Amino acid sequence: MPSVEEFNKLPASAARRMIEPCCSSSRWVGVLVAGRPYRDVSALLAASDDAVAALSDDDLAEALAGHPRLGDRLLPADADSWSSREQADVTNADTAQRRALAQGNAAYEQRFGHIYLACATGKSAAELLAFLRERLGNDRGAEWRVVAGELAKINQIRLRKLLGDAT
Repeated sequence: MPSVEEFNKLPASAARRMIEPCCSSSRWVGVLVAGRPYRDVSALLAASDDAVAALSDDDLAEALAGHPRLGDRLLPADADSWSSREQADVTNADTAQRRALAQGNAAYEQRFGHIYLACATGKSAAELLAFLRERLGNDRGAEWRVVAGELAKINQIRLRKLLGDAT
């Protein structure tokens, strides 16, 4: 695993390729690459949060396009993907929980016009379903802010894993 120092030294194209799997927003990737050098992981994570907060609606939609629906069965080719590992507790849920999550996803998508995004790491299907149901009461603006917050959490987890930072 590369360190922040190694990330700082990469050519821009290699740095982009390195972090693109963390988030499919090209603006987020571009901001992080352009912001180098970072003094440490904390500085990179702060830059990531700032980049997410500055995403336009189109940028956030691009980021969402890189995430599968929570609870969907992933293809065998995706078995080692970020999402597969993050959703481990959800993919092992019982049939009733998976069905309820699928119904919740459908209601959410109908209400907001995009997938339900939540930081699933360490959360059960029941917890994610409760969070989804709670968020259905949000107005579009409030929900978009929640989505951005969840994306920031996901990006932080992925960057930490990418850089071998377990804190």
